[in-house]
Amino acid sequence: MEGPYKYVRNANGKVSRVIRIGTRKSQLARIQTDSVAEKLKRLYPDVHLEIVGMTTTGDKILDTALSKIGEKSLFTKELETALERNERENPHDAVVLHPKNMGKSLDTLPDKSVIGTSSLRRAAQLKKRFPHLEFKDIRGNLNTRLKKLDEKDDFAAIILAAAGLRRMGWDSRVSQILGPEDCMYAVGQGALAIEVRARDEDILEMVSVLHDPDTVLRCIAERAFLRRLEGGCSVPVAVHTEVKDSQLYLTGAVYSLDGSDSLKETMQTSIGLPSQERVDERVQRVGVTANNMPGPAQDASEKLGLDLANLLLSKGAKEILTVARQLNDAR
Repeated sequence: MEGPYKYVRNANGKVSRVIRIGTRKSQLARIQTDSVAEKLKRLYPDVHLEIVGMTTTGDKILDTALSKIGEKSLFTKELETALERNERENPHDAVVLHPKNMGKSLDTLPDKSVIGTSSLRRAAQLKKRFPHLEFKDIRGNLNTRLKKLDEKDDFAAIILAAAGLRRMGWDSRVSQILGPEDCMYAVGQGALAIEVRARDEDILEMVSVLHDPDTVLRCIAERAFLRRLEGGCSVPVAVHTEVKDSQLYLTGAVYSLDGSDSLKETMQTSIGLPSQERVDERVQRVGVTANNMPGPAQDASEKLGLDLANLLLSKGAKEILTVARQLNDAR
């Protein structure tokens, strides 16, 4: 057949359109991608889905990955910096204890116990909240980090995203969930994104049915907050969002590396704005394209993130983050 699409014919002679899904090759990435593929297959049984493992990393992962996997394609990843109808997974962080410390918590671990985390955001908050503990970098994927914890005595515990542990089926390893009073989470943590080339409007339409509205609006607010602060993995920025009674609440904070200096504020906005408009597929709000969702609610969520960031900037957030970035770069 001619045209922009690829087709395959099965053993029964039925012709199906091919959609390629790119994913990183880690176990967690594949589990997340498979969950999306299963939902799409149920919704579009006549489409043939191909999952392609990618090794590309970095800021240009989407452009590079999509150019490699070809014609009509999409890419799945976790948003930490078109979200599933199964609401956002638990976005909070979890404590995983060394087997010898089972039954304890961060509060009850002995003085000078070493906690493993590669996140500046987690370390900054937890240093302030649990001053009797010490924090040390730990690298690698989930499997690697758990192996380092269990097979050596370097760490009394490690901090991981609860969402990743649940998706891997490792809920039994979670000893403690850290609430926002202990450690607020990263922007987009626990949400899954499907990334699509902007010109592939038919694919955008196809995956738009997977949107969870509350998750979309929360992530738009969080991402707008982070973008306005010019934050990222190199500085400690944390958020907490909640939708309640048609109100979106956003708490955002910035920290020094040791947690001794911080700014934290909360704002809210109405997202129950009535609208029958159809959203233009080409409209992006902080990188999120959410078809079939009211534009005013998305705009209000983005404005909330910007307004909260501007409030923190007016109180000195830029200075805190600049020092944090400089100190981190010097390490």
